[in-house]
Amino acid sequence: MNTEATANNNLLKHESSPYLLQHADNPVHWMAWNKQSLALAKQSNKPILLSIGYSACHWCHVMAHESFEDNKTADVMNDLFINIKVDKEERPDLDKIYQNAHSLLTERPGGWPLTVFLTPDTNMPIFAGTYFPREAKHGLPAFTSLLKQIADIWQSRKSDIQQQSNSLQSTYQRIYDSSKPDNVDFNHAVIDIARNQIEQQFDYKNGGFSGAPKFPHPAILEFALKHWCYTKRSNQADPRILHSAIFSLEKMADGGLFDHLGGGFFRYSTDELWMIPHFEKMLYDNGPLLSLYSQSWKINSDKLFHSAATETADWVIREMQSPDGGYYSAQDADSEGSEGKFFVWSQDEINELLDASSKSRDINTQSIEIFKERFGLNKSGNFEGLWHLHGYKPEAKLAEIHQQNEDDLHHQLFQIRQYLFKHRENRIHPDTDTKILCAWNGLMIHGMSITGRLLNKTEYTKSATRAAYFLKKHCWKDDRLFASSKDGKATLNAYADDYAFLIYGLLELLQNKWDNELYDWTLTLADKLLSDFEDTEYGGFFFTSHNHEDLIQRLKTFSDDAIPSGNAIAALALNRLGYLSGNPRYIESAKNCLKSAWSSTNNAPISHCALLTALGEYLSPPNVLIMRTVADDEKTWQSITHQYYLPFTLVYNIPADQTPHATLSEKVTGSASQAYPCSGTQCHKPIKTEAELHTYLRNNSYRVLE
Repeated sequence: MNTEATANNNLLKHESSPYLLQHADNPVHWMAWNKQSLALAKQSNKPILLSIGYSACHWCHVMAHESFEDNKTADVMNDLFINIKVDKEERPDLDKIYQNAHSLLTERPGGWPLTVFLTPDTNMPIFAGTYFPREAKHGLPAFTSLLKQIADIWQSRKSDIQQQSNSLQSTYQRIYDSSKPDNVDFNHAVIDIARNQIEQQFDYKNGGFSGAPKFPHPAILEFALKHWCYTKRSNQADPRILHSAIFSLEKMADGGLFDHLGGGFFRYSTDELWMIPHFEKMLYDNGPLLSLYSQSWKINSDKLFHSAATETADWVIREMQSPDGGYYSAQDADSEGSEGKFFVWSQDEINELLDASSKSRDINTQSIEIFKERFGLNKSGNFEGLWHLHGYKPEAKLAEIHQQNEDDLHHQLFQIRQYLFKHRENRIHPDTDTKILCAWNGLMIHGMSITGRLLNKTEYTKSATRAAYFLKKHCWKDDRLFASSKDGKATLNAYADDYAFLIYGLLELLQNKWDNELYDWTLTLADKLLSDFEDTEYGGFFFTSHNHEDLIQRLKTFSDDAIPSGNAIAALALNRLGYLSGNPRYIESAKNCLKSAWSSTNNAPISHCALLTALGEYLSPPNVLIMRTVADDEKTWQSITHQYYLPFTLVYNIPADQTPHATLSEKVTGSASQAYPCSGTQCHKPIKTEAELHTYLRNNSYRVLE
């Protein structure tokens, strides 16, 4: 055993996680989750206090300040427990397992900080909760009282703890057995049920699908957009399901969930109006939202969507992309010890700045008054006596009221926002969690690639390409993927989500610019996903690899949470890759995944929207268009494809001077450009002219006004 691994040290100073390093100076004798800390717990026969959080978590900071920085509380923790701190972003396996245990034990959803007390020998949960205050309040016990109570339970009620552990293990086995694919008959009925559940939960007044707190739910929004496209394709367009997505996206982009000065979306809204957010910004939210806003702009040409997409992508490049190309994980909600301080304004400060901005030749005084009207600066403060920018009136409505040209007014208000942004940059910024997570980078590569293509922004494609090559260089070692990179060091064996989300992003990036090296890597990643994670008995993919450390549960989950289900993205990406490469093994694995998820999906369709999107593509295989263009046509033909929204068509342009990968060798080039269209496994005659290309793309494109 490591000689330092005793219960008398805080060992987090040896870790790379920014979250763990935030606790390195606590008087608590924190250890990381590893063989040494688990062995010490077993040897000392002390229960484990497992604390799981992440660097941008506001309530994690609160509990740290109240309890973990308090010497008296730390003394109790150190005396009674082996204290283990876990970054849920680095160890999502542990987080998912113990969040699941929390839900089973308390019959309530969990959250962060997650506080779980474990047996020292089996690591089974004794008790689980989330935030606990230093002093009793909000119906919660004082943390030190809870610590003493749990220690007493461990000493006096071991038989009860064992009975609870046995019951949980039986539940885990039942959950796994429910994924056995018995007599599955795929049909669209479950898709229709999900569509109806979405409409029932849709907030017609404010958008979104719940009351407060209100989350974006990108998997639901993606399903709604795709479902509208399916219905439009069959000439039975469903305007209500489209409205649920478009209206929600409007309210989110117009409201305080969006950072109107710096770009990017916050984690969630604390109210039903999308007005006051929880101010952290997460990479995993913004990647899918980028994709959604770009697609929605292509569907209906709303300027609000274009601005939300471009300003979010610009924020990602400016603040979230490392010099080496990888994307950082998150930005904190707090700065200077206060949540939201960086983003909100006093009335005096913002009025002085707006008055000063009127001296600029680009900004007129009427626009300043309209700006105040738009963002509620002529109303009472909306955040603890201060002002957080929230769109009270849309730009288009204000242009009509004030008889302004809409484009001119948009430009004026943009100039004011830029003026305030430059001033805000002088403030003390929230901390950025600079670890680079493979799975979340895959989601952002996907979002940046779609935005680059649909908005014709090559800088976004270049950003996504840099991120892809960063991961290939830093997170791909000895033919296996690592989940995290920090300060040039890759750590932790990758999870199924890392492989699935990265394949998903690379397939999208290759539509922007073909790259044989990245395509070859995509195939290798897919093969590793199958060999290392696939459940060959029941289908689907375990979250951890076959050679991962033994934990109390081996998860194979299908429902969406803050991010789409890894199994869903695996099924979607493998199905697409199967039709692109002509490898039926990928399609078969996608089918087996959907079969394994069938029972779970039917039990709660709206919670499985990403899987239902994958099911839709499995039942109606995507079109694949391989273009082989000569030099004179390469940019022209590529730009033609970017004019259209093609939700069910994958377009890959392999220039004639590149030798295609062996799986695509039959797509030959000649003296002139041509394209090879296929629908599922059926291929059609080549396209040889720009006119034919336009016709093909138009027939597969979807817009509201068509």
